[in-house]
Amino acid sequence: MTELETLIFDDAEALVATAARRFGDAVRRAQDARGAARIALTGGSNGIALLAALATDPAALDWSRVELYWGDERFLPEGDPERNVVQAREALLDRVPVPAERVHAMPASDGPHGDDVDAAARAYAALIPDDLTFDVHLLGMGGEGHVNSLFPHTAATAEQRASVVAVTDSPKPPPRRITLTFPVINRSREVWFLVSGAAKAQAVAAAHASADRADWPCAGAHGTERTLWLLDRPAAAEL
Repeated sequence: MTELETLIFDDAEALVATAARRFGDAVRRAQDARGAARIALTGGSNGIALLAALATDPAALDWSRVELYWGDERFLPEGDPERNVVQAREALLDRVPVPAERVHAMPASDGPHGDDVDAAARAYAALIPDDLTFDVHLLGMGGEGHVNSLFPHTAATAEQRASVVAVTDSPKPPPRRITLTFPVINRSREVWFLVSGAAKAQAVAAAHASADRADWPCAGAHGTERTLWLLDRPAAAEL
């Protein structure tokens, strides 16, 4: 049975501090139980702030036994500062000894698949077999309830089988993205939402009320063991 846990903080800084502490605990539990911790990272202000917080104490975790993936990515050239992986490297990955072969970035638009976003999505899907389970899948959330690049009333949000799909018409720029889908999100042991700001309050409330994921994609994301919401007070205002 999935445990739903909702924590409310005075501000985003306190939210991130608690997320960093609990992230360390979750990684160590996974390593003790299964040898390595498999994590799906998210972008956004809170997701990157979490990574920066983890970088303040690089020795706190055994990064040699952490496997990192991304929930979604903007299909842009390799070094584009809008890419989640570029921001993650600046915040954390260039500061901790995680082996390069354990960092699974999504392909760039100037990578081995060129400008073919569908081929790039298929290549990333090959890294995620049906038996790969994330120990923690981190999620940010948009005001309309999108998670990863799963937006309301889109084919990617309705996807029932593929673990990774290309998005060619994202309502947020850039239009082309690669995203993990609900089949892989929902087999994660723990799904964590890092959400702040009053603009997110309606979506937070919809998810807690078990809204239709077609309308509010955030409502469709659940961990098999725990679904954790870390919210600041403005984001929790409608609960």
